[in-house]
Amino acid sequence: MSIIHISETTSTNEYLSELQKKEKLEEGTIVWTDFQTAGKGQTGNSWESEPNKNLLFSILFYPDFLEVAEQFILSQAVSLAIVDTLKPLLKNETVSIKWPNDIYVGNKKMVGILIENTIKGNSINTCIAGIGINVNQEIFRSNAPNPVSLKQLTGETYKLNDLLKTLQNNLLTRYVELCNNNETNTVLDYKENLFRKDGYYPYKSSDSVFEAKIKSVLPSGHLVLEEKNGEILKFAFKEVQFLF
Repeated sequence: MSIIHISETTSTNEYLSELQKKEKLEEGTIVWTDFQTAGKGQTGNSWESEPNKNLLFSILFYPDFLEVAEQFILSQAVSLAIVDTLKPLLKNETVSIKWPNDIYVGNKKMVGILIENTIKGNSINTCIAGIGINVNQEIFRSNAPNPVSLKQLTGETYKLNDLLKTLQNNLLTRYVELCNNNETNTVLDYKENLFRKDGYYPYKSSDSVFEAKIKSVLPSGHLVLEEKNGEILKFAFKEVQFLF
Protein backbone atom coordinates (compact mmCIF):
# COMPACT_ATOMS: atom_id res chain seq x y z
CA MET A 1 0.00 0.00 0.00
CA SER A 2 1.24 3.46 -0.91
CA ILE A 3 2.67 5.86 1.69
CA ILE A 4 3.14 9.42 0.42
CA HIS A 5 5.52 11.42 2.62
CA ILE A 6 5.55 15.22 2.50
CA SER A 7 7.56 17.54 4.73
CA GLU A 8 4.76 20.03 5.42
CA THR A 9 1.10 20.64 4.60
CA THR A 10 -1.86 22.47 6.03
CA SER A 11 -3.72 19.25 6.84
CA THR A 12 -3.16 15.67 5.68
CA ASN A 13 -6.93 15.19 5.42
CA GLU A 14 -7.19 18.12 3.03
CA TYR A 15 -4.13 17.05 1.03
CA LEU A 16 -5.39 13.48 0.61
CA SER A 17 -8.90 14.67 -0.23
CA GLU A 18 -7.64 16.93 -3.02
CA LEU A 19 -5.27 14.24 -4.33
CA GLN A 20 -7.98 11.58 -4.60
CA LYS A 21 -10.19 14.00 -6.53
CA LYS A 22 -7.44 14.31 -9.16
CA GLU A 23 -6.47 10.65 -9.50
CA LYS A 24 -7.75 7.21 -8.51
CA LEU A 25 -5.76 6.23 -5.44
CA GLU A 26 -5.34 2.72 -4.11
CA GLU A 27 -7.42 1.87 -1.05
CA GLY A 28 -5.23 2.17 2.03
CA THR A 29 -3.16 5.04 0.60
CA ILE A 30 -1.57 7.12 3.35
CA VAL A 31 -0.38 10.73 3.32
CA TRP A 32 2.14 11.33 6.10
CA THR A 33 3.70 14.69 7.00
CA ASP A 34 6.39 15.97 9.35
CA PHE A 35 4.41 19.10 10.18
CA GLN A 36 0.87 20.45 9.73
CA THR A 37 0.38 24.20 9.64
CA ALA A 38 -3.36 23.85 10.20
CA GLY A 39 -3.89 20.41 11.70
CA LYS A 40 -7.55 19.82 12.43
CA GLY A 41 -9.24 18.17 15.36
CA GLN A 42 -12.91 17.47 15.96
CA THR A 43 -15.32 20.38 15.38
CA GLY A 44 -12.61 22.83 14.40
CA ASN A 45 -10.16 22.21 17.24
CA SER A 46 -6.45 22.39 16.37
CA TRP A 47 -3.82 19.71 16.99
CA GLU A 48 -0.47 20.72 18.51
CA SER A 49 2.63 18.93 17.23
CA GLU A 50 6.33 19.80 17.04
CA PRO A 51 7.90 19.15 13.61
CA ASN A 52 9.34 15.64 13.12
CA LYS A 53 8.28 14.48 16.59
CA ASN A 54 4.89 12.87 16.10
CA LEU A 55 2.87 10.82 13.62
CA LEU A 56 0.51 12.96 11.55
CA PHE A 57 -1.17 11.11 8.71
CA SER A 58 -4.39 10.33 6.88
CA ILE A 59 -5.55 7.07 5.29
CA LEU A 60 -8.07 6.57 2.48
CA PHE A 61 -10.80 3.93 2.25
CA TYR A 62 -13.66 3.27 -0.18
CA PRO A 63 -16.32 1.74 2.13
CA ASP A 64 -19.18 1.72 -0.39
CA PHE A 65 -20.52 -1.46 1.25
CA LEU A 66 -21.59 0.65 4.25
CA GLU A 67 -24.78 2.67 4.35
CA VAL A 68 -24.67 6.21 5.68
CA ALA A 69 -26.41 5.16 8.90
CA GLU A 70 -23.57 2.69 9.56
CA GLN A 71 -20.68 5.15 9.28
CA PHE A 72 -19.81 5.14 13.01
CA ILE A 73 -18.44 1.60 12.59
CA LEU A 74 -15.53 3.15 10.64
CA SER A 75 -14.67 5.32 13.64
CA GLN A 76 -14.76 2.24 15.86
CA ALA A 77 -12.49 0.24 13.54
CA VAL A 78 -9.92 3.03 13.23
CA SER A 79 -9.87 3.57 17.00
CA LEU A 80 -9.33 -0.14 17.60
CA ALA A 81 -6.45 -0.32 15.11
CA ILE A 82 -4.63 2.35 17.08
CA VAL A 83 -5.32 0.56 20.37
CA ASP A 84 -3.97 -2.63 18.74
CA THR A 85 -0.77 -0.72 17.94
CA LEU A 86 -0.23 1.03 21.27
CA LYS A 87 -1.04 -1.73 23.73
CA PRO A 88 2.11 -3.79 22.99
CA LEU A 89 4.21 -0.63 23.48
CA LEU A 90 2.50 0.32 26.75
CA LYS A 91 2.14 -2.97 28.57
CA ASN A 92 2.10 -1.31 32.00
CA GLU A 93 -0.53 1.28 31.04
CA THR A 94 -4.26 1.25 30.36
CA VAL A 95 -4.95 2.16 26.73
CA SER A 96 -8.61 2.93 25.98
CA ILE A 97 -11.00 4.71 23.63
CA LYS A 98 -12.68 7.78 25.06
CA TRP A 99 -16.00 8.03 23.24
CA PRO A 100 -16.29 8.67 20.40
CA ASN A 101 -12.70 8.11 19.25
CA ASP A 102 -9.95 9.78 21.31
CA ILE A 103 -7.28 7.34 22.45
CA TYR A 104 -6.38 7.71 26.12
CA VAL A 105 -3.56 6.27 28.19
CA GLY A 106 -4.77 6.38 31.76
CA ASN A 107 -6.48 9.76 32.04
CA LYS A 108 -4.39 11.45 29.35
CA LYS A 109 -4.92 11.86 25.62
CA MET A 110 -2.36 10.41 23.22
CA VAL A 111 -4.26 10.25 19.93
CA GLY A 112 -6.80 12.36 18.11
CA ILE A 113 -8.82 11.13 15.14
CA LEU A 114 -10.80 13.09 12.58
CA ILE A 115 -12.89 11.05 10.14
CA GLU A 116 -14.37 12.76 7.09
CA ASN A 117 -16.68 10.83 4.77
CA THR A 118 -18.23 11.62 1.42
CA ILE A 119 -21.62 10.18 0.52
CA LYS A 120 -22.96 8.76 -2.74
CA GLY A 121 -26.65 7.87 -2.69
CA ASN A 122 -27.30 5.92 0.51
CA SER A 123 -23.72 4.67 0.82
CA ILE A 124 -20.35 6.01 1.92
CA ASN A 125 -18.22 6.86 -1.09
CA THR A 126 -14.88 7.74 0.52
CA CYS A 127 -13.57 7.76 4.07
CA ILE A 128 -10.48 9.74 5.05
CA ALA A 129 -9.28 9.10 8.59
CA GLY A 130 -6.86 11.71 9.89
CA ILE A 131 -4.78 10.56 12.86
CA GLY A 132 -2.42 12.46 15.13
CA ILE A 133 -0.34 10.45 17.63
CA ASN A 134 1.92 12.00 20.25
CA VAL A 135 5.10 9.97 19.88
CA ASN A 136 8.42 11.70 20.65
CA GLN A 137 7.25 15.14 21.82
CA GLU A 138 8.20 15.81 25.45
CA ILE A 139 6.79 19.29 26.12
CA PHE A 140 3.28 20.46 25.19
CA ARG A 141 2.76 24.23 25.15
CA SER A 142 -0.87 24.62 24.09
CA ASN A 143 -3.81 24.83 26.47
CA ALA A 144 -4.86 21.25 25.65
CA PRO A 145 -5.85 19.88 29.06
CA ASN A 146 -4.18 16.48 29.22
CA PRO A 147 -1.77 15.49 26.41
CA VAL A 148 0.77 12.68 26.79
CA SER A 149 3.27 11.04 24.42
CA LEU A 150 4.82 7.60 24.10
CA LYS A 151 8.25 9.00 24.97
CA GLN A 152 6.96 10.69 28.13
CA LEU A 153 5.66 7.34 29.36
CA THR A 154 8.46 4.99 28.28
CA GLY A 155 11.53 7.21 27.92
CA GLU A 156 12.16 5.68 24.49
CA THR A 157 12.52 7.43 21.14
CA TYR A 158 10.50 5.79 18.38
CA LYS A 159 11.15 5.52 14.64
CA LEU A 160 8.10 7.13 13.10
CA ASN A 161 8.35 5.18 9.84
CA ASP A 162 8.33 1.82 11.62
CA LEU A 163 5.41 2.84 13.81
CA LEU A 164 3.48 4.05 10.77
CA LYS A 165 3.92 0.72 8.95
CA THR A 166 2.60 -1.16 11.98
CA LEU A 167 -0.36 1.20 12.14
CA GLN A 168 -1.06 0.78 8.45
CA ASN A 169 -1.16 -3.00 8.82
CA ASN A 170 -3.48 -2.80 11.84
CA LEU A 171 -5.78 -0.28 10.13
CA LEU A 172 -6.10 -2.52 7.08
CA THR A 173 -6.70 -5.59 9.25
CA ARG A 174 -9.56 -3.88 11.09
CA TYR A 175 -10.96 -2.53 7.82
CA VAL A 176 -10.90 -5.96 6.15
CA GLU A 177 -12.98 -7.23 9.09
CA LEU A 178 -15.67 -4.75 8.07
CA CYS A 179 -15.34 -5.72 4.42
CA ASN A 180 -15.91 -9.33 5.46
CA ASN A 181 -19.11 -8.46 7.33
CA ASN A 182 -17.55 -9.03 10.76
CA GLU A 183 -18.99 -5.89 12.35
CA THR A 184 -20.00 -7.78 15.50
CA ASN A 185 -16.36 -8.29 16.47
CA THR A 186 -15.64 -4.58 15.94
CA VAL A 187 -18.58 -3.51 18.10
CA LEU A 188 -17.68 -5.92 20.92
CA ASP A 189 -14.00 -4.94 20.89
CA TYR A 190 -14.92 -1.25 20.91
CA LYS A 191 -17.13 -1.70 23.96
CA GLU A 192 -14.44 -3.76 25.72
CA ASN A 193 -11.85 -1.01 25.17
CA LEU A 194 -14.01 1.98 26.13
CA PHE A 195 -12.62 4.54 28.57
CA ARG A 196 -14.54 4.30 31.87
CA LYS A 197 -16.51 1.31 30.60
CA ASP A 198 -17.25 0.15 34.16
CA GLY A 199 -18.59 2.13 37.10
CA TYR A 200 -20.18 5.54 37.66
CA TYR A 201 -18.36 8.74 36.70
CA PRO A 202 -19.20 12.45 36.53
CA TYR A 203 -20.49 13.96 33.29
CA LYS A 204 -21.69 17.39 32.22
CA SER A 205 -24.48 18.10 29.75
CA SER A 206 -25.78 21.48 28.62
CA ASP A 207 -28.00 21.81 31.68
CA SER A 208 -26.60 19.61 34.46
CA VAL A 209 -23.72 17.75 36.10
CA PHE A 210 -24.51 14.14 36.96
CA GLU A 211 -23.03 10.73 37.66
CA ALA A 212 -23.72 7.84 35.33
CA LYS A 213 -22.28 4.68 33.85
CA ILE A 214 -21.90 3.77 30.19
CA LYS A 215 -24.73 1.48 29.16
CA SER A 216 -24.00 1.22 25.45
CA VAL A 217 -22.93 3.02 22.29
CA LEU A 218 -25.55 2.87 19.53
CA PRO A 219 -24.74 2.08 15.88
CA SER A 220 -25.46 5.77 15.20
CA GLY A 221 -22.61 6.68 17.55
CA HIS A 222 -24.86 8.01 20.32
CA LEU A 223 -23.60 7.41 23.87
CA VAL A 224 -26.18 5.85 26.21
CA LEU A 225 -25.64 6.54 29.92
CA GLU A 226 -27.53 5.24 32.93
CA GLU A 227 -27.84 7.27 36.11
CA LYS A 228 -27.87 5.64 39.56
CA ASN A 229 -31.65 6.04 39.71
CA GLY A 230 -31.99 4.01 36.51
CA GLU A 231 -32.76 6.94 34.21
CA ILE A 232 -31.40 6.44 30.70
CA LEU A 233 -29.79 9.37 28.88
CA LYS A 234 -28.71 9.49 25.23
CA PHE A 235 -26.19 11.93 23.80
CA ALA A 236 -24.77 12.78 20.39
CA PHE A 237 -21.16 13.88 20.04
CA LYS A 238 -20.40 17.17 21.87
CA GLU A 239 -23.66 17.01 23.85
CA VAL A 240 -21.93 15.62 26.93
CA GLN A 241 -18.52 16.04 28.57
CA PHE A 242 -16.47 13.62 30.64
CA LEU A 243 -15.41 15.30 33.89
CA PHE A 244 -12.10 14.55 35.57
